[in-house]
Amino acid sequence: MESCTTMRPSRVANISAVTAIGLLTAMTIIGRMSDPTHRNWLIPDIVAGVVASGLMLMLPRRPIPTAIAMAVLVVLSPAATPASTAATLTIALRFPLRRAALIAGVQAVAHLAQGLWHPISGLPFLWFALLDVAIHAAFLGWGQWIQARQQLVGSLVERAQRAEAEQGRRVAEARTLERTKMAREMHDVLAHRLSLLATYAGALEYRPDSSPEKLATAAGVIRTGVHQALEELREVINVLRDEDVYEGRPQPTFDDLRALVDESRDAGTAISYDDLVADSTSLPPATGRTAYRIVQEGLTNARKHAAGHPVTVSVAGAPGDGLRIELTNPAVNGTSLTPGSGTGLVGLTERVQLAGGTLDHGRVPGGGFRLEASLPWPT
Repeated sequence: MESCTTMRPSRVANISAVTAIGLLTAMTIIGRMSDPTHRNWLIPDIVAGVVASGLMLMLPRRPIPTAIAMAVLVVLSPAATPASTAATLTIALRFPLRRAALIAGVQAVAHLAQGLWHPISGLPFLWFALLDVAIHAAFLGWGQWIQARQQLVGSLVERAQRAEAEQGRRVAEARTLERTKMAREMHDVLAHRLSLLATYAGALEYRPDSSPEKLATAAGVIRTGVHQALEELREVINVLRDEDVYEGRPQPTFDDLRALVDESRDAGTAISYDDLVADSTSLPPATGRTAYRIVQEGLTNARKHAAGHPVTVSVAGAPGDGLRIELTNPAVNGTSLTPGSGTGLVGLTERVQLAGGTLDHGRVPGGGFRLEASLPWPT
């Protein structure tokens, strides 16, 4: 059923074209019969006209051979002129200029031969030749112009579709990048928060003989931490759902490092913190935020893999010299309190590289683990 629907417009167009050419052919034959000198050609004219009109059905599938056959019929009888002219226009619409000009030239020569064999009364051959060349040149130019216009429109439509698809791809990439960025930001916060909860929970598990006041304090810290972790998790879900109501949490700065260290100390981690930064007010906000994330990830990993052991944090730098951050903790053989996915340092490395800095981490010869970063600090 679908095939019939697709073919119907093409059939209607072919039948309409053959009908129109048939009417023009009939009018040509009637016009020739008005001249007594042409009445002896009635039968050849009818045969040539019928054959030429029938060849119109073959023109869409085999245009060039059909056009040449029509040119032969034109030499024999003017009744084939309407079909032959239609073939010239069809070739000009479908083929490049060189091939279309060749067929138009063949048709023009065929009509010149027809003019010599079947001259028109009252029309000198020179004028007939000029009209013949002018008409075929006009059909050639018209067909080529329509073909060029169709190609231009098709090219513009294709470019517009490609540009629209490219724009959609860029929007999707930007959205994915933003989601990844926000998810990584929340990962850093959640990992830090959950490691603190694991530390307090471990203290409750291994020190059940603590005083009721300490147990109540630890339970209160866990309750508050769980509430904060749930709020942060909700923010992650909102980001991934693309909710417009989400405005994002305030981003940390370099000045928040002291509070971060104090929070870890309150959780029981012994931290030696050295702040040797000359003037933090001139530090770019993006650099300060990256520095905060570096220290946060380092303290989180220390709680995971070296719980209960001291951590050394050193931050130094000045405008023009860059910002250097180093965290070290001793090597510990044992099971981590919280499992790690291994993606934290990968994301941190990417974050530091995007900020124009370098990050190095790994075991040190004397034992232990070191996380060292260098960030640019322009003057």
